[in-house]
Amino acid sequence: MDIVQEFIEKAQSRPARIVYPEAHDPRILEAAVRVQELDIAKPILVGDIAAIKSLAAEIGIELAGIETIDSRQDARLASYTSAYANKRDMREAIASKLVRKPLSFGGMMVAQGDADGMVAGVATATSIVIQTATLTVGFQQGLSTPSSFFIMIVPRFQKEQDKVFIFADSAVNIQPTAQQLAEIAIASGSNARALLGIEPKIAFLSFSTKGSAAHADADKVLEALEIARGIRPEFHMDGELQLDAAIIPSVAAKKVTESSVAGAANVLIFPDLDAGNIGYKLVQYMAGAKAIGPILQGFAKPVNDMSRGASVDDLVAVSAITSVQAKG
Repeated sequence: MDIVQEFIEKAQSRPARIVYPEAHDPRILEAAVRVQELDIAKPILVGDIAAIKSLAAEIGIELAGIETIDSRQDARLASYTSAYANKRDMREAIASKLVRKPLSFGGMMVAQGDADGMVAGVATATSIVIQTATLTVGFQQGLSTPSSFFIMIVPRFQKEQDKVFIFADSAVNIQPTAQQLAEIAIASGSNARALLGIEPKIAFLSFSTKGSAAHADADKVLEALEIARGIRPEFHMDGELQLDAAIIPSVAAKKVTESSVAGAANVLIFPDLDAGNIGYKLVQYMAGAKAIGPILQGFAKPVNDMSRGASVDDLVAVSAITSVQAKG
């Protein structure tokens, strides 16, 4: 199952405008050229234009047709500064210093509708990318929590065909509250539909199944489920569920009654980052699953963070995902 190719093909049908605010990194320039050649998105580079051109010449690539912007001199700087200052209730002089930075400028391009999404992180800490996206792009209506998910492709699941799961949150929230867990579930379910085209069956995971163990941690999961049902009652959600009861029909039949999720879950909501991070790595390295991510979610428009060790192929794949998110 080449799910990355599927994302590329989806992106090609409706390419989005993706801004890259770290254009001083050669991987970004190479990825932008690939993205344009594949018609995944319309790349926009932000940085010192002379330095970008010099770097492109140094690594032997042509940036013909790729929009390049200097955030310190762009004509939109004044309007972006005013919008940012009004939103954050700060003086424009301070806002201007922030907005002229490529990452913040890229976020404002997305917020103001001049770009559809942003890809960053190859030269910036995840915490800074998330903070900047929070301050510029903001959150989806009804959400107040940035989070992340992995797309996990498990080979020959239950000795049958490959199966796709969403694991969340596996990279951002360390000890989420019940409210945050609920928001993580809602955002993950929405991405299951928008990105994968699957009907989400969302399992709130725990060490307990339907009261089999009494503990405050299990109670938090139950509270999260009730909050999530209040936000999106049309989603199929259930909990608290142990992992086997969530994904194995024979186990679910013994432990759970009257559930549209137990035994068939495809969106797994982990109770904390310990469980989520360990869980995806166990499946990746011990079951040979393909892990795509982490992909950020919860923002009003798509912003995705890359690891600082990301390859050009990684950037192209996440650019395709961002483009699909933006047009989904």
